[in-house]
Amino acid sequence: MAIVDESTKKQLEELFKQLDKNVRILFFKGEECIYCNEIKEIIDTLAETSNGKILVEEHDYDKEKELAEKLGVKMAPAILLYGEEKEYGVKYYGIPSGYEFQSLVEDIIDISRGEIDLPKSIKEKIENIDKDIEILVFVTPTCPYCPRAVRSAHKYAIINQRIDAAMIEAMEFEDLSRQYNVMAVPKIVIRVNGEDKEEFEGAYPDAAFVEKIYESLK
Repeated sequence: MAIVDESTKKQLEELFKQLDKNVRILFFKGEECIYCNEIKEIIDTLAETSNGKILVEEHDYDKEKELAEKLGVKMAPAILLYGEEKEYGVKYYGIPSGYEFQSLVEDIIDISRGEIDLPKSIKEKIENIDKDIEILVFVTPTCPYCPRAVRSAHKYAIINQRIDAAMIEAMEFEDLSRQYNVMAVPKIVIRVNGEDKEEFEGAYPDAAFVEKIYESLK
């Protein structure tokens, strides 16, 4: 059975008429990857419905460790979204299925168009961050509130290249979920210069989310 049905493909073709510049999808597969075939099908479908605007690159995490390290890829499977001219810190660890498929599609549109729908005051706060920030957003595919947290984190990464934001499918990365005591999703972890600083649960409005980031900088 196809991961993306014909009705969804037609919707994607309409949505992707908005695309402006090309978007690169870098896919890192792993040796012990449960859903790599499904992930590949998803991103190939996105490319096929984009009228040539979405370009897919496939890499092997275990055989291309040097490249993975250079690009900040810490585990597999991983999806990175890059613009035509910039490398953004927008990552997906695990399969972007269920509600997270929508996050992936909307991220692609944002990167292609170079437009982020956030209030000017929030954009300015994000732009003013001058430390290396990593935002981990733990999700499950059936969580209806998770895409809001993922999209917010990814928007911040698009705005400020010192921010790296990753969706993490909690059930695929059980060890990491246990490490961060993920009991409910979305669970957000904010790391500053490689150190854990803030943890919270829930899909916060952007003003509150950004405030959490600033608290982590203190």
